[in-house]
Amino acid sequence: MGLQKPQPTDAYTMILDAIDLGVYRPGDRLVESELAERFGVSRTPIREALQRLETQSLLARDGRSLIVASLDHNQMAELYVVRRELEGLAAGLAAQHATAEEVRILREMVAADNALIDNPVALARANRRFHKQIHLASHNRYLVQQLDLVHRTMALMATTSLAADGRGEIAQAEHDAIVKAIEEKDAEAADRALREHISVAFMTRLKQDAARREEES
Repeated sequence: MGLQKPQPTDAYTMILDAIDLGVYRPGDRLVESELAERFGVSRTPIREALQRLETQSLLARDGRSLIVASLDHNQMAELYVVRRELEGLAAGLAAQHATAEEVRILREMVAADNALIDNPVALARANRRFHKQIHLASHNRYLVQQLDLVHRTMALMATTSLAADGRGEIAQAEHDAIVKAIEEKDAEAADRALREHISVAFMTRLKQDAARREEES
């Protein structure tokens, strides 16, 4: 008898997706029994999933409870530095290794996502799909694994930079430039375009945070 195939959606993935979609937000408490009931699984895989998420620093301890972690300013800055480097590397490798079909998918994604410019939540989901496609097009499994972790941690940010006025349209133009460089197999230009894209997203988020602090003061 062969090895049993893993379930297509396990407890870890379901909890992670719920955090990513904002069902659970930074500071929210996660309770085993409630999660088991919500996802229709037993408490054992839920417990194992929570332990794994805590190990990855996506959950934090608050007394005896586990809560969705949050990122302070320094953590956010550190995350964006790593993301900029890894994303740029992925784009450069994609320019060298992406198949014609993968490039066509990227081009179709940009065209389809233009219709979502006025919907930040939908555009944020589409943005994750776009970046994931570039990661896969790099054809480097170790880089894809590291970027998966980075993007999971991005879910700990309560808002998306795409919610800023005008950011959606600008981001789409940046995506277009990234795909153009990959299409032309210009690794240096693709790397540079994606690094600049991440830098602008980081600056946008810094402005969002500054505005939020001003409102709270």
